[in-house]
Amino acid sequence: MAITKANSLKGEIKVPGDKSISHRGVMFGAISEGTTELTGFLDGADCCSTIGCFRAMGIDISQDADHVIIHGKGLHGLKAPSQMLDVGNSGTTTRLISGILAGQPFVSSLNGDESIQKRPMGRIITPLTQMGAHVRSIKDNGCAPLEIGGAPLKAIHYDSPVASAQVKSCVLLAGLYADGVTSVTEPVVSRNHTELMLSGFGADIKSEGLTASIVGGPKLYGQKIEVPGDISSAAYFIVAGLICPNSDVLIKNVNTNPTRAGIIKIAQDMGGNIELLNERIVSGEPVADIHVTSSNLHGCEISGDIIPTLIDELPVIAVMAACADGTTTIKDAAELKVKESDRIATVTENLKNMGCDITPTDDGMIIKGGQPLKGTTIKTYLDHRIAMSFAIAGLVANGETTFDDESCCCISYPKFFETLSSIVNQ
Repeated sequence: MAITKANSLKGEIKVPGDKSISHRGVMFGAISEGTTELTGFLDGADCCSTIGCFRAMGIDISQDADHVIIHGKGLHGLKAPSQMLDVGNSGTTTRLISGILAGQPFVSSLNGDESIQKRPMGRIITPLTQMGAHVRSIKDNGCAPLEIGGAPLKAIHYDSPVASAQVKSCVLLAGLYADGVTSVTEPVVSRNHTELMLSGFGADIKSEGLTASIVGGPKLYGQKIEVPGDISSAAYFIVAGLICPNSDVLIKNVNTNPTRAGIIKIAQDMGGNIELLNERIVSGEPVADIHVTSSNLHGCEISGDIIPTLIDELPVIAVMAACADGTTTIKDAAELKVKESDRIATVTENLKNMGCDITPTDDGMIIKGGQPLKGTTIKTYLDHRIAMSFAIAGLVANGETTFDDESCCCISYPKFFETLSSIVNQ
């Protein structure tokens, strides 16, 4: 794949279904009674890993592209898998399913690819152990593969040291199998898809300030869920429309949940022409069409409470910062180090290779923007968000931008390059 400079971007597009909601729809449907139907499901590798895990535990799931039907068997209907569960590249699958497995009357194990085997799982092992589950890192390094021995669970209050929807969701899902009320307090509120969706399935779940709590032992009932477009996928086209000249792009049907939509605020803070149209609620989630046009951008500081609302978008935000006048400083984002790659290092390396003045820090980066970028070969480190972010950088770079391996885009956006080419005018 080679990307060259675009003269403009014009058109109307739709992006794939929200990855977080797609994962949760399968999981919650599997442990509910009756049938759950998902439309707009993200047919990407990560979400298909979740389907595979629940099929391996006896759940009947049919899929036709973005339409998925899950025949749930209730909280206690899962069967012991006959072999190790394969979570692929998916951190969401790994951490959320661990909360469900912790409450089962059988021993299970799970593992994924090389990237998953490096990602920190101590952050879920600790609270699950406090609840009475038997969870261990098989290699004793705090990472997958994991072995989980289900056990009677006790409700706890957990003060999470990190703002992580995956950790919060893991504990709340384990709380479904515990007596009493299980609660999680975070340092900053993370995305709240679990709370919104579980409530729709019938759970007694509440959020107050920084704390989410759930009552154990509910009956969950299957739902019909329309999955909106993923703002993390829309982010690439938001940035592209802002930084490419003479551009006018409309991205239809995007999830604009405020716990996820920090990129919209930052784009506006940087001077971006971005507006939300046709705002509405779909299956409990706020949704809108996003309209962006070419903009003269300037640097800003990105830090504090907004970081969890845009953590997955920071690689493409860094590209936007490279194209903005002045300095952009990203702070409080040490979580970037434990994603599919160390995204502080990978963003810094690739932007430097494109001619950007960028300095990595312990919890972010400092980007002095406004200088022309040049094409190079992007080292993706098999990280889908790095590959797609630097495809967008290639649209404004002189020369040709290529990739050592762009196939990783299939993790979250199998048709990314097809969508991009549909709006690019060379």
